[in-house]
Parts: sequence; structure tokens; C-alpha cells
Amino acid sequence: MGIATLLLSVFTFVELNCENLFDCQHDSLKQDVEWTVEGERHWTKKRYWKKINNIAKTIVATGTNGNEWQVPDMIAMTEVENDSVMRDLCRRSLLKKARYEYVITNSPDVRGIDVALLYNPLSFQLLNSYPLRVESLDGMRPTRDILYVRGLCADDTLHVFVVHSPSKFGGSSKTDPYRMQVARRLCGATDSIMNINSKARIIVAGDFNDTYKDASLEFISRHRLNNISYNATGSNGARGTYKYKGTWENIDNIFVSDSLREHFVASQVFDAPFLLIDDKDDNGEKKPRRNFNGLSWADGFSDHLPLIATFNF
Repeated sequence: MGIATLLLSVFTFVELNCENLFDCQHDSLKQDVEWTVEGERHWTKKRYWKKINNIAKTIVATGTNGNEWQVPDMIAMTEVENDSVMRDLCRRSLLKKARYEYVITNSPDVRGIDVALLYNPLSFQLLNSYPLRVESLDGMRPTRDILYVRGLCADDTLHVFVVHSPSKFGGSSKTDPYRMQVARRLCGATDSIMNINSKARIIVAGDFNDTYKDASLEFISRHRLNNISYNATGSNGARGTYKYKGTWENIDNIFVSDSLREHFVASQVFDAPFLLIDDKDDNGEKKPRRNFNGLSWADGFSDHLPLIATFNF
């Protein structure tokens, strides 16, 4: 019996935007000088390793389930710079005993931002993976590749897509077409899978920089994919994964195909107290404890909270 044929009672999937998980080295092909020791953020090795272990602590904590704990089976990660960052996270941080494996893209994003997938080899056996390039529209900067990963989980094939759509910097009306371009590229790939196998198990997760009411997410929902997290909340006051000027938003989302929807148990925003800080723009409320406030280091975790979905296989 192979690794992936192990019986799973609960499969835990986590989505996490890591908020600029950069190393301290300048990549001459990327605009990442601010994330160096000499840069305006004074990104030292001490700060880098604190950030690495803060992200590791976050991932470990998402394994809490009542009085029980187990390592999450899979984590879709956005805003990670490169392979060396992922290697440090998996092999040299608090996560090293979890023995995670990972795959990561190498995107044309001008800052060097990529997406990655961590997985537990005891519950997922990797078969293959590759990036999906998103063609830029006029005026659109090169964006992150979509990561596609295929493997075996609970005796069946599982297809996973990790997405990080362009932000709304410059205004929604100007950038809406950019996020729609990503949605079209994504759905072209998922449609191809479901046209061959209508019962394919598919998970799509990431930071879409849109909420369920926006055009790009509505487009994805019309392509046989169910948004299982659009109304997810936390247990400590979070009403979304991201907070902008005092308003919570669910711009991080998880979609699943119909066949996987049958195994879906629940989704939630993970808002443990250590991930939160007082929000001066929202009296008496909290917000994510981010890594930087402007250019001031805050020794935090991320400006996004983790999103968790659980399944029974």
C-alpha cells in the first residue's frame, strides 16, 4: 500500500498570504532592494529569521482542532519570494519536524513574488506540478503564475491550484480586467480537467484580491467551482481574512469542485489572539498583526489571517 493510500479521517487545507516573505539577498533581475539590509526596510537576517519562525508558528497553530492537534495536510502560500525561503521554512524553522515537502513557481512578477504549496507526504503523494503563465493585458505588469499541482490523496487524484491575483493598486476599475484575466486562465485549466472527468477533485485557493461579489470570483463560481469560504469568520472577532481601513474582507478564498464539495466539513478564519492587534481605525476591535506598519518593523506575522478548510475522506 503506497503512502497516499493511507486512510484519512480529516484532511486539513490551509491558505495563507505570508505578507512579503523575502530573504535578505538582492536578485538583480527583480525589484527587491527594499528587502535587503541596505534597503529602506533594513531587512536584516535577524528580522528574516523571526519572520520565518512567525510564519512557521502560524502554520503549526492552524493544526489545533479542539483538544486535538495534527499537522495541516496542505498549505497554499502566497507572497513567498523563492525556493531558498521555502527551504528555510521547511528545513530550518519550527516546521522542520513536520517534514513538509513543497513546490513553488518562478514567476515573472517584477518584485519576485511567487506562490507555493506545502504538503504532508504522509497524506499527499505528488505526481506532477507546473506553472500556468498568465498573459499580460495592455498596461498590466507581469503577474504571478498560477501553480498547478496533481497528486494522490485518500486513493484518488487531487488537483490543486494556487492563485495570487493582481492587487487593486491604481483603482478597482483599472485593475478589474487584470484579475479577470487570471480567472480566465484558471478556469481554462479547471474546465479542461472537468471536461475529461466531471467528478475530478479540485481545490483552488489563494489571494484573489476580490470578494465573492466581484466579477472575477463570480466568473470562477460559474465554472463548476464552489466558493466554500466566502463567508468564513473567526472565533475571536475576525469577520474576514484581511482588514482595510477598519473593514474586514474575505479576499482569500478556497473553491472546490462538486465532487469535493461532498466531502467538505467546514471553513473558518484562524484568528488566534497572538495573530491580532488593536485596530485604531475600529474602536475596540482587532486587526491582523502584520510584519510592517509602513516602513516601521512591527515584528508581526502577516496582514492576512489564515483560512482553514476541513474535509472528510
